[in-house]
Amino acid sequence: MSRNLTQEIWNEYKDLSCDGGVTFKTCCFSGVANLDSGIGLYAGSHHAYTKFNKLFDKVVQEYHGHGPKAKHTSCMKSDGLKNADFSEEDSAMVASTRIRVGRNMDGYPLGPGVTKEQRLEIMNKVVEACNQFDGDLKGKFYPLDGMSKED
Repeated sequence: MSRNLTQEIWNEYKDLSCDGGVTFKTCCFSGVANLDSGIGLYAGSHHAYTKFNKLFDKVVQEYHGHGPKAKHTSCMKSDGLKNADFSEEDSAMVASTRIRVGRNMDGYPLGPGVTKEQRLEIMNKVVEACNQFDGDLKGKFYPLDGMSKED
């Protein structure tokens, strides 16, 4: 953010909010509070990318190497995934894994703009969906709030 946020961009956006109700200042807060941050700019809603595009486009281009006209493609099939080859000994050392779900539930703001109540709604929806998994996808959900020391 620090390499791309100009005085002109700041002056244009500093008092604005995106359609999700998240302010430009909220999007920039992490980079201001943590000067050693790798990115320092976080969209508070999907609309923040277009509302504050003069900064987001520059940061996304620098960090990801693609411009605003690039299209994201998603394939949710496991065919074609390439994984490291693990020996039986390597596999025996894996006790658990973590799946991170973030920034992708339609109808909710992104991290900086989401409320505690919305976070709980999102968590409950994800847990409900994950509870449908079976076989090698089945697992146990450990919420951060209330997780035991042992877990």
